[in-house]
Amino acid sequence: MERDSQLELYEAVAARLKEAHSRVRTLQVPEGVRMALSRKLLVVTAAAKHDLADAATRLDRLMKDLDEGRFPEDD
Repeated sequence: MERDSQLELYEAVAARLKEAHSRVRTLQVPEGVRMALSRKLLVVTAAAKHDLADAATRLDRLMKDLDEGRFPEDD
């Protein structure tokens, strides 16, 4: 039973990561901002390999920032 819930969480995180990558790719922002967002997505992806729940939380926070138009500053 626990394995099923882990699999469901993995599938949900994977689908949301795919959506997030697509959204970042299509944003009309400076390249530096896009690169910063891509790095954040890579961190979430790496976290998913070790702590799926933490990765889901990080991804929720990133998606909320995207929804609200909060982006990292361009370097």
